[in-house]
Amino acid sequence: MEFKTLRNIENSFKQIRLYAIIFAALCFTVVAISIWKAYSFADKQREKIYVLDNGKSLMLALSQDASINRPVEAREHVRRFHELFFTLAPDKNAIESNMKRAFNLADKSAFDYYKDLSEKGYFNRVISGNVQQRIEIDSVVCNFDSYPYSAITYATQFIIRSSNLTKRNLVTSCFLVNSVRSDTNPQGFNIEKFSVVENRDLEIVER
Repeated sequence: MEFKTLRNIENSFKQIRLYAIIFAALCFTVVAISIWKAYSFADKQREKIYVLDNGKSLMLALSQDASINRPVEAREHVRRFHELFFTLAPDKNAIESNMKRAFNLADKSAFDYYKDLSEKGYFNRVISGNVQQRIEIDSVVCNFDSYPYSAITYATQFIIRSSNLTKRNLVTSCFLVNSVRSDTNPQGFNIEKFSVVENRDLEIVER
């Protein structure tokens, strides 16, 4: 009888110990999940930025990794350079102003191409012939697999004279390197080794 009582006591202790282990495991699981949820909530809250609007009201803004937008900024940088460099008016000051702004986005290779055109009298003919020139960017293809990033631009160039309109197929290539952001270079890129791969007439329309 005494032996049976001891066996019952021993079984009771085993059950209590099993229940204690299960309870401890549940407590540990609840604590771990609570900590993980707390950190996740804190990370999400850090992504929110509250901006004071003229000292009157708070506006909610969301922060994100700056690298996410780099491909978009790279294409916009190349697009803006081409718009400045290849948009010409029959006015010396307008041409020089555009070129100065374009040079802020590129290295000496862009200036060398400009100098080569100047020596050939290209800009003088634009001014004397009252020629308007503009460009439409069809696409900018960038390769971000290796640095510096290579970029190829496909565009249509329009040369407008009083007698005709000339459409040209323009293809250029360059490399992009990271640079310091500024008012004159908001995307923070710099164009290197700029060159014109193709520039041929597509169509001449009499006016």
